[in-house]
Amino acid sequence: MSGTVNTGFILDMQRKLYRWSAADSEKKFADLFNIVCEHGTLAHAWQRLARNRGSNTPGTDRVTRKTVEERPDGVAGFLEDIRQDLRGGTYQPQPVRQRLIPKPGKPGKFRPLGIPTLKDRLVQMALKLVLEPIFEADFYPISYGFRPGRSTHDALARVRHRLNPTSAGPSRTRFVIEGDIKGCFDAIDHHVLMERVRHRIQDRKVLRLVLAFLKADIMIEGSLRHPVTGTPQGGIVSPLLANIYLTAIDERYRRWVPNPRDKTRERAQQRLQSDYRRGRPGFYVVRYADDFVVLVQGTQQHAEHEREALAQFLKEELRMELSMEKTKITDVREGFDFLGYRIAQERMPSTRRHVGMLFIPKGKSQLLRDKIKAKVRETPTGNSLADLIDDLNPVIVGWRNYYRYATRSGKEFAKHDWWLWWRLKSWLGKKHSKAPVGTLRRIYAGPRTGERSGWRMGGKKLAQFADAKRLRYPDRGLRIPNGWNATPDESFRKGADKFWEATRALASL
Repeated sequence: MSGTVNTGFILDMQRKLYRWSAADSEKKFADLFNIVCEHGTLAHAWQRLARNRGSNTPGTDRVTRKTVEERPDGVAGFLEDIRQDLRGGTYQPQPVRQRLIPKPGKPGKFRPLGIPTLKDRLVQMALKLVLEPIFEADFYPISYGFRPGRSTHDALARVRHRLNPTSAGPSRTRFVIEGDIKGCFDAIDHHVLMERVRHRIQDRKVLRLVLAFLKADIMIEGSLRHPVTGTPQGGIVSPLLANIYLTAIDERYRRWVPNPRDKTRERAQQRLQSDYRRGRPGFYVVRYADDFVVLVQGTQQHAEHEREALAQFLKEELRMELSMEKTKITDVREGFDFLGYRIAQERMPSTRRHVGMLFIPKGKSQLLRDKIKAKVRETPTGNSLADLIDDLNPVIVGWRNYYRYATRSGKEFAKHDWWLWWRLKSWLGKKHSKAPVGTLRRIYAGPRTGERSGWRMGGKKLAQFADAKRLRYPDRGLRIPNGWNATPDESFRKGADKFWEATRALASL
């Protein structure tokens, strides 16, 4: 695409929408459709879409980014055609191609993934650029899934913080309700969702566009299915719509959790303390999309009563079903699973006080080893070690970066490095007719450098788990920067912090 995209226009527009939405929780936004159709909005949407590898994955129309770029009129013509369709009211989403993705650690179970056409993905991206800052101002600080500037580690840090002692004494959280909604994304009721969208959006053309994406046909093995409920997983705007819908769960616990426009945690904490003094239970929810836990300040009977009440609430308000079998009630000192980690309240040897700790679940370590073992087995010995390293390094780096915040992660990483060294030694032994370890070291690790040096070939070196040192992820509080809520002074300070952090990192090399 020729020319540069004015990203400043998009950012200014988003900041204004966010500021207006944050200032008035009842404000309804009109005349948004013109912004969606703006040249700048569509061009920026294309720029973001083209950076994604998924832009080369075709939908039902078989069009990819390369197809668009090879058109006689190029990307500019493609964007202009979409703009004219939107303006003329002739735009209609095409069927979504569905693929089934195996669920990790669950043999025989699959997750449906929808692949919209490139044209539909572009319009969804433009729609998201306009709608996201409006609804972001209404989302609760204890919601972390698919929101700008937030991550799974923020959600984990918030749970851990609630299990830590305070100046008032030990944590009052005794039990946790591990929420599990049956087929959450497939069960989203279109009518209920659109009512929640209409609370903020008054532009009828935008509302019709959102509903059209919800009602888009799904292509399954050559046959069309007409969805009655659910959001198409894989659609760019789907995570935003799911968050709009599931915010009802956060609203249920508004008494005990920080509200969207609270500047500090004090009000929610005061209400929790007030209920504690009166002998009443308190509940604190932490949610990442459809994965959530409810931390209970009270007895097990309080937790059981709340689980029943939550199931009734989901049924009546959101027309969803809580899986009573999977929604467990667990003592926090026994530990529970959340977002891939094992969380437990344990006694710290140095202080003898119970604190929240994150651990690597044994099942996740076994899944990692199974995945690596399968990759090594599937790699013919006729391939070079460099090819195998290229295949394994992304798995190793991604896994170690995610779990580097776990307690005793260094010990677990060392075990994986030892296991992986011998796994590749076995593969190299087959490749070189069962050559002795000394010979393999001279060829692929250098003479007598030991196991810690790792395997390498040419300029390629096998990544090691222990290269990632354990870190403590901080609880970042309520005002996590999302790109729209930072003042100029805050933006300057954050930029300066990043500069000095990078300078210190370079100095340590």
